[in-house]
Amino acid sequence: MTVEPDVLKPDVLEGKVALVTGTSRGLGRGIALGLARRGADLVLTSRKLELNQELAEEIRTMGRRALPLQTDIMKVEEILATVDRAIEEFGVIDILVNNAGTNPIRVNAVEVEEWAWDKILDTNLKGLFFFSQAVARHMIGQGKGKIVNITSAAAAAGSPLASPYGASKAGVNHLTRTMALELAPHHINVNAIGPSFFEVGLSEYITKSPELTEAIIARTPLGRMGKVEELAEAVVYLASDAADYITGQILYIDGGWAA
Repeated sequence: MTVEPDVLKPDVLEGKVALVTGTSRGLGRGIALGLARRGADLVLTSRKLELNQELAEEIRTMGRRALPLQTDIMKVEEILATVDRAIEEFGVIDILVNNAGTNPIRVNAVEVEEWAWDKILDTNLKGLFFFSQAVARHMIGQGKGKIVNITSAAAAAGSPLASPYGASKAGVNHLTRTMALELAPHHINVNAIGPSFFEVGLSEYITKSPELTEAIIARTPLGRMGKVEELAEAVVYLASDAADYITGQILYIDGGWAA
């Protein structure tokens, strides 16, 4: 008799190992905590080791294991070293969440400087690709795995004052579909989640401005910004066995923004 997975179970990810990038703050931190609450052990990666160590301690109080690592996602050699260290510690990586991202500028396309383009594309797209590649090689040996990319609602339409960011996230969507096709024979699912405006992370510049916050809420059909727990639960679903027949999909969590 086949036992169907129940994504609502508190321990739906029990025994799984998840590697999450960009965990020092914002959405990445919330995603890591959400996975831990559902039973996963965590590999935490970002450029800020001290914040990762603090997060690891919080996860351990839940009875889960946590390995905090310092990784510059723009350097492929550091990505490879991080994945090797994770395998050394846990033996497997069942789940990869590519969350690390940046958008240090908000300017018109004609004012974008080369350093900004390189930083955004190297972080949001190049780093995501090579992390996926490194982890997928281990997942192929395991015979299964789940990769969840964090894209953006900005990838679904034009993104004024954020052209490099929107381009990078549109690239994430393309990689999600392409890698889903290439990795499907190995029972590796690749999907993406596209948040719009949340109360943490890259949207914090909005929450600091009452005018911007009011404008975003007025534009959002559900009449509010997103909460990190809502995003984390979507990641849990796509990382769980309940999503075994879902691959190559982009799930927008945007309060109806794209509609």
